[in-house]
Amino acid sequence: MMKDLRNYSLLRHNTFGIEGRCRRFLAFQSVEELRQIVVMLTQEDQPLMILGGGSNLLLTRDFEGTVLHSEIHGMDIVGENDGEVLLRCGSGECWDGVVGYCVNHGLYGAENLSLIPGDVGASAVQNIGAYGVEAKDIISKVEAMHLETGETRMFDVSECCYSYRHSIFKESAFRLWMITHVVYKLSTTFVPRLDYGNIRGELERKGIDQPTAEQLRQCIVDIRRAKLPDPEVTGNAGSFFMNPVVSREKYEQLAAEYPQMPHYTVSETLEKIPAGWMIDQCGWKGRSLGRAGVHEKQALVLVNRGGADGREVLSLCQAIVGDVETRFGITLHPEVNIV
Repeated sequence: MMKDLRNYSLLRHNTFGIEGRCRRFLAFQSVEELRQIVVMLTQEDQPLMILGGGSNLLLTRDFEGTVLHSEIHGMDIVGENDGEVLLRCGSGECWDGVVGYCVNHGLYGAENLSLIPGDVGASAVQNIGAYGVEAKDIISKVEAMHLETGETRMFDVSECCYSYRHSIFKESAFRLWMITHVVYKLSTTFVPRLDYGNIRGELERKGIDQPTAEQLRQCIVDIRRAKLPDPEVTGNAGSFFMNPVVSREKYEQLAAEYPQMPHYTVSETLEKIPAGWMIDQCGWKGRSLGRAGVHEKQALVLVNRGGADGREVLSLCQAIVGDVETRFGITLHPEVNIV
């Protein structure tokens, strides 16, 4: 049933645990209800904000507009061919719930994306990624509705312009497309991807040489839980900054000064440098600025120490960006949406 609420608190809708209100909150459980919303929207509802699980959001103020929230659920197999299965999921489904469903039903390819917070819709907008896998690797199609015209459209993955933490849905011309469903292409054959981060080390610690999909998923979950704070306990939005991709020339310049600097080759001309490592080198790991701080186990994560507002977290973000730029000549960009 559609919800239409005024002066609504977004405290439960952001994992930083920060209070903020919106002028209007509209939640829908079907494409038909979304179409009704599109018809009823007026200029007074502007600006619009599409909000999923709030795991990628920093509220620095009340939102003087209308929030649209998908509660479309459901997971259905819509195609099978030669070892590939197409799984259509509602945009309001919990992403990790989808991963768990896939593993339990012999559908493979999403295991390395276990325990990433957020909803299905956000997976397609953000091109979420972890441990060598990105959402674009398993997305087949994205279904969406235009919030001004009510037009529905099926975007093929090739049309989504996916790159690191980016999609066409983050570009200004496409921000009025509300995702209703995502179709994922999965395999009935399990091919583990183990050569990223400390996956192999964790498996060896458990005495596992050739993991099943269930064991790989649990390994990823254990790794994430060991280094990332639980937002139910400590407010956070996961990785706050994107890992910068720099020219090989810039990388070699820094590598000469910091020979132990970790890096990942993107192409012949580009290298990715972990933002967390640079933040740690600047002495921010475990430190606080007021009631906001940097997680003691993962410098890429900013946390709400208790009672922090969005402006405090933003001040911490700006201080970190300044220090990294001064020391490394690299500008960090938030992965989190700041409102």
